[in-house]
Amino acid sequence: MLNGKSILITGGTGSFGKTFVKKILNSYPDVKRLVIYSRDELKQYEMAQNYPENKFPQVRFFIGDVRDLARLKRACEGVDVIIHTAALKHVPIAEYNPDEVIKTNIGGAQNVVDAALATDVKIVIALSTDKAAAPINLYGATKLVSDKLFIAANNIKGKRDLRFSVVRYGNVLGSRGSVIPFFIKKSKEGNELPITSLEMTRFNISLKDGVDMVLWAIENALGGEIFVPKISSYKIETLARAIAPEAKLIEVGIRPGEKIHEEMITASDSYNTIVFDKYYAILPSNIKKEKYLEHFKAQEVEKGFQYNSGTNDRWETVESMRKLIKEYVDENFEQVK
Repeated sequence: MLNGKSILITGGTGSFGKTFVKKILNSYPDVKRLVIYSRDELKQYEMAQNYPENKFPQVRFFIGDVRDLARLKRACEGVDVIIHTAALKHVPIAEYNPDEVIKTNIGGAQNVVDAALATDVKIVIALSTDKAAAPINLYGATKLVSDKLFIAANNIKGKRDLRFSVVRYGNVLGSRGSVIPFFIKKSKEGNELPITSLEMTRFNISLKDGVDMVLWAIENALGGEIFVPKISSYKIETLARAIAPEAKLIEVGIRPGEKIHEEMITASDSYNTIVFDKYYAILPSNIKKEKYLEHFKAQEVEKGFQYNSGTNDRWETVESMRKLIKEYVDENFEQVK
């Protein structure tokens, strides 16, 4: 699928980018070019140590910001596929720095669209977040706008052989900003863990599954879809008990912009949502569903359907969370007594 192709990853030095690059090089050894586009020179330098040019001539590191359209266009020359992961993602920081988040998450998204339209890119897959569904914080609101920009881009591509689609999923296990390393650190310092709320739930996905979903979307997307995976939920309390079963949990309250439960598909979305295999797809309201239903061998969801981490029918347990932490976060992890 990707052998002989050139791929650009915005925000490529992040958790997803690192896992994606490793997967591509293992699964598609004849990939033509793999461009890591990000603005952090230190992270690029550190990542480049794992991919020396004499062994990985197809891997390129490109310093640039998605806010810079001219630089982005230059990076997209000769590129077939864009994976857009660059974003400012920290919820409380976004609440206090709204202008900066808007510039990156919305302005940057539009720049990716414009760069793709101006070059010979064939496929754009943008990563979204559960916080973009019925957002209550600025980060979620900017990602909702970003999603809309990528979906609407299919209306202005003209005769170009170009598809824009979005992949939306929940908390990534062990990614940067994950609460897991924080809980592990605090559990080693004492017998108390600060927890936002005993009621709080989140969707859960591993980086591996997130990467596999993006690869699936590259191969199968028709353009215009927001793909949502069928994944499990967990309670924050369950995660804390998995890490430190005997610790005292101290409720500290939710942070600015946080929800108790996350949504990925709202009741309003249900009128344009189809379900198949391992995924849902939210379709644009201005297209005919028949083509998508046939292509994905899908069916429509019930009107009013909601996909919420608090009412999900798939749940992680203390034991399953321990296994996931050991597999995807820290192979030497042992719960604290």
